[in-house]
Amino acid sequence: MLIIGVTSGPNNLDPRVGTDDVSAKAAQVIFNNLMTLDDHLRVVPDLAERLENPEPTRYVVTLRRGVKFHDGHELTSADVVYTFRGFLDPTFISPRKGAYRGVKAVDALDRYTVAFTLKEPFGSFPVNLVMPIVPDGAGPAFRDHPIGTGPYRFVRYTVDDQLELAPFNDYYGGAPRNDGLVLKVVPDDIMRGLELRKGTMDIVVNDLAPDIVYQLQHEPALQVVESPGTDYQYIGLNLRDPILNDQRVRQAIGYAVDRRAIVQHLRRGLATPAVGILPPMSWAFEPDVFVFTHDPAKARALLDEAGYPDPDGDGPLPRLHLTLKVSNLEFNRLQSSVIQQNLRDVGIALEVRTFEFATLYADVLKGNFQMFTLQWVGGAVADPDILRRVFDSRQTPPSGFNRGFFRDPRVDRLLDEAARSTDDDRRRALFGDVQRIVAEEAPYISLWYKTNAAVAQRNLAGIHLLPTADFIFLKDVSRTSTRDTAH
Repeated sequence: MLIIGVTSGPNNLDPRVGTDDVSAKAAQVIFNNLMTLDDHLRVVPDLAERLENPEPTRYVVTLRRGVKFHDGHELTSADVVYTFRGFLDPTFISPRKGAYRGVKAVDALDRYTVAFTLKEPFGSFPVNLVMPIVPDGAGPAFRDHPIGTGPYRFVRYTVDDQLELAPFNDYYGGAPRNDGLVLKVVPDDIMRGLELRKGTMDIVVNDLAPDIVYQLQHEPALQVVESPGTDYQYIGLNLRDPILNDQRVRQAIGYAVDRRAIVQHLRRGLATPAVGILPPMSWAFEPDVFVFTHDPAKARALLDEAGYPDPDGDGPLPRLHLTLKVSNLEFNRLQSSVIQQNLRDVGIALEVRTFEFATLYADVLKGNFQMFTLQWVGGAVADPDILRRVFDSRQTPPSGFNRGFFRDPRVDRLLDEAARSTDDDRRRALFGDVQRIVAEEAPYISLWYKTNAAVAQRNLAGIHLLPTADFIFLKDVSRTSTRDTAH
C-alpha cells in the first residue's frame, strides 16, 4: 500500500457534490471523467472514445465499450445521462450546477452514444465534460460508499483518519502498479514532513510549505519531483476605488512588486513569475503580452504622472495610502510584508489586514476591499473561458468572478465572440487579444504560478505530475525496493 499524506478528510465522496481538495483528489482515482485534460490543458477523451460537434449547439459523445464499474456492471449511456441530468434537476444540490446552466437536454441515442443539446453555442462547453461519471441511480448513500470506473475502488473511510482504496484489476487502462492507496489525514505540515522522514508516509503532493520541501530535498531516503503547475497567485484591485481606477496607479504597483524575490526567497524557487491568469502550458496562453519588470523608478514616474508626487523628496511621508486584505496563513503574511516594503520604496503606504479565509472571501465577494491576494487553483484556470468569468463586465459577483469590477467594452466584445466560436484557432486568437488588453490595463497584478512538488520515498518510481497535480498518476507508481536510509 502507498501511504499518501493529505491535510484533511474528504467532505463528500460523491464527485457531483464534493468539491473540496481531498474529495476531488479521491475522485480522480475512484472515478473516470467523461473527457479529461492533457498536459496542454486541452480536452481529450477518457471514458469517451470521441467527441463530435455536428452543429453549434449539439455535442455527441461516443463511449468506450467494455468499461467496468467496480461492482462489475458495464458503463453505458444510461450512467452518463444520469450523471449530467442531475445537474439539470432543480431539486439536486451541487456547487457544480452553474456550469450546466446552458445545457438544454442530455439524451441517450443508443447504449454507447449520448447527445448534449445547448441553449446557445458555447465554445468552451467541452471542458464541462471533464466530469466524473457515477452509476445510474446513485443515491444519497453514494457519498459514503462510492462506486466508480477508476483504477482504485473504495474500501473504507475512517473519519478524519484515513481513506483506504484497493486496486481495481479490471480498470480499462490496466491494473495499478501497486497494491492500493491509503490517504492518511495529517493536518500539520511539520508532522507530514516528519512522517516522510521516518518512512511512515510514502508521498505528499503540493501539501508542504516551500521551506519544508527545501529541507527534505537533502534527505537521502527522499526525492522531490517537480512540474510546472496551474495555480496562480495574484493581487486583486477594486477598480471602483477612486485611486485604483487610474491605470497608471495600477501599473505603478505592478512595477513596484519584486516577483523574483518572492519566488526565490519565499517560495524557495517553487514558482515562476506570472504574466496572467492562464498558465504557460495552456493551449490558449498568449506569450506576447505586456510584462512588469521590477522597476521602482518607473513606478515613481507613473505615480508622479497620476498626480501623486512625493511630498517630501526622499523623506518618510508617503504619496498615498492603500489597504491590502490577505488570509492569515503564514506564507500570505510573509508575502504581504514583502509587497508592503516594495510599495513603501515607491512612496505608497500599504496597510496589511489579515483575516480568516472565510471572512476575507466574503469581503471580496461583496467588493469590500481596495486590494486583496488570492489564488486560482487546480483545474479552475484549465479552460480559457476563465477569462470571461473574471474579466467580462457582466460577470460581477454573485454570477461571476469579476470581483474588481473591471469594465472594458473591447474585452466584452472579444469574449462574446470567443464564447460563440467552436473553432479553436479563432478562439486562441480572440483569447490572445483579451490577454494583451488585460496585461496592460492591470486589473490584476500577477504574482506567480506554483510549481507542483511531490516529496516521496526515493524507492518509488513512476511519479509524473500533470499540470493540475491530479492524483491519477498514483496508478503508475511502484516500489522498486525497500527503503534505503544510507548516505
